[in-house]
Amino acid sequence: MKVAISTTGSTLDDQVAQRFGRCPTFLLVDPDSMESERMDNSSAQARGGAGIQAAQQLARAGVKAVVTGNIGPNAFQTLRAADIDIYIGATGTAREALQRYENGELEAATEASVGSHFGMGGGRR
Repeated sequence: MKVAISTTGSTLDDQVAQRFGRCPTFLLVDPDSMESERMDNSSAQARGGAGIQAAQQLARAGVKAVVTGNIGPNAFQTLRAADIDIYIGATGTAREALQRYENGELEAATEASVGSHFGMGGGRR
């Protein structure tokens, strides 16, 4: 099973990015083996629709769960439509967030945690 973590870098020791759609990279991690693969977020600089595009990119990669700081409504809906579980409120390093995910300590998102355009200066819901 692949878990995608929104990150600011390319290793498990880099920080969790707080903006899903605008994060620079995703780490795709197999929690059983701890093998990880960096995936650049090709939509991070998009003028619009970054969250949707990032969610589609992860769905194509076969991700089953996403761990992030915050997620907007469009990305939330796209991930849900792809049957991908979403966990929000992650902070610290990707390794720490993965551990909290495995321990069931992260909040399973039932709705977006921020409003539209949060990654472009928009506010919280």
